Amino acid sequence: MSDAAQPTAAEVRAAAEAVKTALDRHLAAVERRTGKDTPTVTEAFNELAAAAEAYDELLFQCYDEVTPFDIPGTVPPYTGPEPEAISVLIRRDYTVVEPQRLLAQAQRVEAVEDDESGDEGSGDGGTAHALDIVFGEFEADEIASRHKEFGLEEGDSTLWVTALDEPAEPGEWLETPFEQPEQDRVVCRFDASTVFDDEADDELDDDGFGPAPAYVGELDDDEDLEPLDADR
Repeated sequence: MSDAAQPTAAEVRAAAEAVKTALDRHLAAVERRTGKDTPTVTEAFNELAAAAEAYDELLFQCYDEVTPFDIPGTVPPYTGPEPEAISVLIRRDYTVVEPQRLLAQAQRVEAVEDDESGDEGSGDGGTAHALDIVFGEFEADEIASRHKEFGLEEGDSTLWVTALDEPAEPGEWLETPFEQPEQDRVVCRFDASTVFDDEADDELDDDGFGPAPAYVGELDDDEDLEPLDADR
């Protein structure tokens, strides 16, 4: 980057002052909130996130330093035209915690395919081969809802809805499907991560315990608990 393109010290200082102002506004909005989902708090949160991100970027460009601020899952409010076409970008991370369970699922799929085709598969293969079979057979959403049955443990996940100028032509983006979208194209974003657990802990009941889950029965390895009906 050329010296002419670098921000000045005054610009960095102004960005720092913007963070301080946004921080004060956010605290004031929180103090005046009327419920869990108060629009003014959300707006102040987004403004604070944008100000912190801008300051962090200018600080790095000018001084090669960064801040400890990391606000996951925040994007500036969408201000573009009403979308006539969208693209939904989804990432889900998993850890293979029970390889044998994954392999067993893959072998079941292969056994059904062998019965239908009359061929006899090799019956062997490692984790990568099992993943190829399982993700080729089951929809990604089904694996997400049944991940324990496949020996997987959920990690972070994110879903972005981005605006398009026009519908993409068939096969147009298949060679590079995961390019980062421009931030001003993101209509909304939804994240799931264990980093949010601390936020949930702050919402405990007065007695120190969260609301009791309405579940009935015992959970076996291959079974999910069923929610208890509200009128039971």
